[in-house]
Amino acid sequence: MSLVFDKHRFVSGLALPPTSLRQPSAIGHRHNADTVLTIGLINNMPDAALQATERQFKGLLKAAAGSSIVDLRYFSLPSVRRSAAAQSRIERFYTRIDDLDRLNIDGLIVTGAEPCAVFLTEEPYWQELTDLVDWAEANTRSTIWSCLAAHAAVLHLDGIERQPLRQKCSGVFDCSKAIDDWLTRDIPSSIKVSHSRLNELRASDLLARGYRVLTQSREAGVDIFTKRLRSHFVFFQGHPEYDPMSLSREYRRDVGRFLARERETYPAIPFGYFDFDTEQRLASFAGRAWCERTPALMAELPRPSIRPDNANGAMAKVIFRNWLHYLAGR
Repeated sequence: MSLVFDKHRFVSGLALPPTSLRQPSAIGHRHNADTVLTIGLINNMPDAALQATERQFKGLLKAAAGSSIVDLRYFSLPSVRRSAAAQSRIERFYTRIDDLDRLNIDGLIVTGAEPCAVFLTEEPYWQELTDLVDWAEANTRSTIWSCLAAHAAVLHLDGIERQPLRQKCSGVFDCSKAIDDWLTRDIPSSIKVSHSRLNELRASDLLARGYRVLTQSREAGVDIFTKRLRSHFVFFQGHPEYDPMSLSREYRRDVGRFLARERETYPAIPFGYFDFDTEQRLASFAGRAWCERTPALMAELPRPSIRPDNANGAMAKVIFRNWLHYLAGR
């Protein structure tokens, strides 16, 4: 398998016409390949997870593509707020979102973003995200919508409102197949999937509007669901792309925000994720955190050990392999 990375910045001006959207190396690979797919990754994850998200999806596509060539392009919605360092990386390595129309995109992967508002329609990136939903429906063979992006897409398409959870859904959950589908072909009947979200979409609301629920969890609810429009839309409420330490990094971030008084509630320990000893030590630390609430206490946060049975990389590889085969028309 080959991954081709091209970075293009559209240059406008009287004296500087736009440069080619494809580098010669990419064209050469395309001529020598049986199957070449152009995938756009719209990476809207917060700054701390920006590079990890690039790495996770790049690794999945590499593992899933076999002998195919994937021309992977990075994008990000301009209205997602960025630090100076993250914005610098985007300017160096990402393609401008308005170049989507100039590329022959086969499929998109659209990540969620850190929520800023109570209602999705009040998010600063709402208009850009809904414009992207409309564009992807008309211009891709299939698009994957992840987490908050999935919630935004179904709200825009069918008016389905996400429902707030009493407590953040965070952890590794057992999910089972609800129906057979080409996307979940060759995965076992029960799989483990990471979830990390503050809201949920209910199966009854989705089914009533023509969505197909493929996998679900007794504890976490709907996992993967789909709807066929002009493009075949795939929705993840969970995060099959997460690496083994992703939830640990998020938990540490949330603990730090509590100690810095940037949030008022102490984060719950991710479900089914840490080993028993780690859970005990983290629970003890939580008691101290409430009494000694200061950022300096972060230095004493126990070093976590995750359960060895919660990895989901093999399952994610199969799902993405099936998705790439669909894009290739096999």
